[in-house]
Amino acid sequence: MALKAVEQVADQVPADDFEALEEKVYRTIEMYKAARQAQAAAERDVQRVRQQLEEREEQLDTLRREAVQLRKEREEIRGRVEKMLEQIESIAEEQAAS
Repeated sequence: MALKAVEQVADQVPADDFEALEEKVYRTIEMYKAARQAQAAAERDVQRVRQQLEEREEQLDTLRREAVQLRKEREEIRGRVEKMLEQIESIAEEQAAS
């Protein structure tokens, strides 16, 4: 039955129309292949970008921790320097009084 239907369609469709249809089918197949390749490339790019994003987030977390640590160290050093300056002023005042 299906063969009979194909034969009827083949009888109704001129050879030029069939060749045009065949060309369209092959172009569609090529477009499909190209789309699949583009999709695969896009998926690879997405994976690469996600990995880079994770790395950048880890770097950002590390830099934030380092910044907090550096601020603490700076405050500690500032306190120590102020203490030394106070001692120097105290010694200078003692010498001035003598």
